[in-house]
Amino acid sequence: MTSNPAPLSSASTPASSSGEAPPAGRTAVRGRVVTPQEVIEDGVVVLDGPAIAWVGERRDAAAAGYAAEVEAAAEPAEGQVVLPGLVEVHNHGGGGASFPDAADAQEALVAVREHRRHGTTSLVASLVTAERETLLRRVATLAELGDAGEIAGIHLEGPFLSEVRCGAQNPHDMLAGDPDLVRAIAEAGRGHVRTMTFAPEVPGNTGPGGVVETLVEVGAVPSVGHTDASSEQTDAAIAEGVAALAARRAALVAAGEQMGPAPRVTATHLFNGMRPLHHRAPGPIAACLAAAARGDLVVELVADGTHLAAGTVRSVFELVGPDAIVLVTDAMAAAGMADGTYQLGPMAVTVADGVARLDDGTPEGSIAGGTFHLLDVVRATVGFGIPLVDAVKAASLTPAGVLGRADIGALEAGRRADVVVTDADLHPVGVWRGGALVTD
Repeated sequence: MTSNPAPLSSASTPASSSGEAPPAGRTAVRGRVVTPQEVIEDGVVVLDGPAIAWVGERRDAAAAGYAAEVEAAAEPAEGQVVLPGLVEVHNHGGGGASFPDAADAQEALVAVREHRRHGTTSLVASLVTAERETLLRRVATLAELGDAGEIAGIHLEGPFLSEVRCGAQNPHDMLAGDPDLVRAIAEAGRGHVRTMTFAPEVPGNTGPGGVVETLVEVGAVPSVGHTDASSEQTDAAIAEGVAALAARRAALVAAGEQMGPAPRVTATHLFNGMRPLHHRAPGPIAACLAAAARGDLVVELVADGTHLAAGTVRSVFELVGPDAIVLVTDAMAAAGMADGTYQLGPMAVTVADGVARLDDGTPEGSIAGGTFHLLDVVRATVGFGIPLVDAVKAASLTPAGVLGRADIGALEAGRRADVVVTDADLHPVGVWRGGALVTD
């Protein structure tokens, strides 16, 4: 990095991002089009500048007024698939850059671009547990990317977590729940803090005036994770989050605010960093699955074949469905990079055969984040036997709902023109974000 990095654009439109061509005029993309309801085998998506104008069967395009655009569109390769831009809510970095370690916004942008060119057009940048001043600096740095429209928000994985279930995080920096620190983080984030992981059993996280209520107060979604809580503690924390989110939404509606989808409490990478499920001590996993089944919570799954087995992924999809699942990468700096040594906050990580583990002196250290792009997770999930429509929804529409966004996450007229074209095996061929072709 240079000592005087170029300033980021302050424009709010995605097309302002460097590494993207300006939005084109009206154009069409053809292939197997994946909508939230079905796969249109001979489908067309018409882009009109930064928005999607029309989605449907090619045979219906002329009647809809798009004959010229379809005629001008390139013939799709055999098996070509057209997906919505993917939406990631838990991502620590990629392309050699780490959000928890980035010295400035330009360095963090390297990771954003790495995932964007692989189809993640809306990305929430995740931090890890750190001491107070480091957290505030990192949040302020990422807020620059939020101001520039480069990221969809900021996620903090800690610091109010269980030392017993610290995973790849530094237990020495974990704190009791501190609502004042939440407010300071929100202020540093300038409206871009979207979610924070917390452990229900840690003092100060729940109860009147605690972290859960404060997160909702500042506009963020509470996420259960890195926890050794009982099922009863988890149930109570989820109920508190559900009530707080509903009350805030009702207040905003009463004040005349235009609202998108109602955000739900989430569970940070379900199963990982949690007390295991036991038939006499069900713990947080059973509570989160039950809450997801009744529509109160959305579970994250790192469905990469390393964090979770294929059978586990299939079972969760069958139990709660794609409307209650968000696929995530939990990616760190090594995503898109070769095996080697990397940092994840203060923790040294070695990546071997694509698997990231802590350098903790043991033969097989704790898994330390992922190395996949979100499209890789979608491909793996489909390989596990999940229908393509369900896997894509869990990586686009459902996470968009977690963020309260109705303008992204699906190939539907009126939404932002975020489109990913892949080959038949779901490898990226082209990416558009806000109608702009991603060129880097």
